[in-house]
Amino acid sequence: MHDTRFGLARTATLAGPLALDSGAVLAPVDIAYETYGNLSADGGNAILICHALTGDQHVASPHPITGKPGWWARMVGAGKPIDPARHFIICANVLGSCMGSSGPASLAADGARYAMRFPVITVADMVRAQAMLLDHLGVARLSAVVGGSMGGMQALCWAALFPERVAACVAIAATARHSAQNIAFHEVGRQAIMADPAWRGGDYYDGAGPAAGLAVARMAAHITYLSEAGLTEKFGRRLQARPGNSNGAKSFGFDADFQVESYLRHQGLSFVDRFDANSYLYITRAMDYFDLAEPHGGRLSLAFAPARATRFCVVSFDTDWLYPTAESRLIVQALNAAGAPASFVELSSPFGHDAFLLDSPELNRVVDGFLQAAP
Repeated sequence: MHDTRFGLARTATLAGPLALDSGAVLAPVDIAYETYGNLSADGGNAILICHALTGDQHVASPHPITGKPGWWARMVGAGKPIDPARHFIICANVLGSCMGSSGPASLAADGARYAMRFPVITVADMVRAQAMLLDHLGVARLSAVVGGSMGGMQALCWAALFPERVAACVAIAATARHSAQNIAFHEVGRQAIMADPAWRGGDYYDGAGPAAGLAVARMAAHITYLSEAGLTEKFGRRLQARPGNSNGAKSFGFDADFQVESYLRHQGLSFVDRFDANSYLYITRAMDYFDLAEPHGGRLSLAFAPARATRFCVVSFDTDWLYPTAESRLIVQALNAAGAPASFVELSSPFGHDAFLLDSPELNRVVDGFLQAAP
């Protein structure tokens, strides 16, 4: 028995090989992960939590770089919907990321960083790597797979690829495919990184990386995670106080005059301390390639046809314009057409796409009720 308050952090080196959608083969494969709680004797209490683009395995324990609480400590922990007293909780850093799993910053067979030699990956590749990790942990079947945003994409992909291993699926603020608008925002971020002279074609690991480009990419993406109402309420057009100017005034220059500008700059600068620019390129490309219906002639219901025995809970937020409620409704319609049991709820929140990460008692109640109702 280990201390379940902060999780148990490990890295598994899996022999592989992992065959990727691109045709490349990756071996060995490192997957960094955390577990909370203990696997029951019958193995029936395992829950896999999948993280979003810039998330990591530290779902409910302090982040080792920032020191901040786990990114979903509101949902995971003692007395919370996903409770280590009841569940064996697994959260793995996705393939291609930079918190211990194999990615561009990892060492290749020649002892040098992969950098841009790392093969392009897909969300399905991430899920297959997680399946290998579960095999390593001796987890044959999941009582639930849960995720928001890109984590929700992984959860849906789990149900489509490994339906026999998933009893329940919770997809929050997610989509079954990336839209042209989603791809467009990601491309702006990638171009900001690659236009930074310090990117050096991805070979920057022996010096300063493309901090400016990565910060701009984060700023652009962060706007999509918020809502106009939320931004207006939090910042409006209020000016930023600066040293010697406590009341705030226009600089008649290009400093961060507005509070919202200062906020975005802070988000960008703090992001570069914990994330790798090349990983950002790879993961955003994986998200852009995501389209569950594509292998089935564009018919999403066929992707879910094997998952008729899996229970689904689909949640959206009314102010999320990145993955709006209409996208969730399409998922539910496809699940209904496939004959899979599905429940759906749209929650009201001023926080936009990021609502699933922020204080949302309604979301906690929905997830708790769905998991408690599991047979």
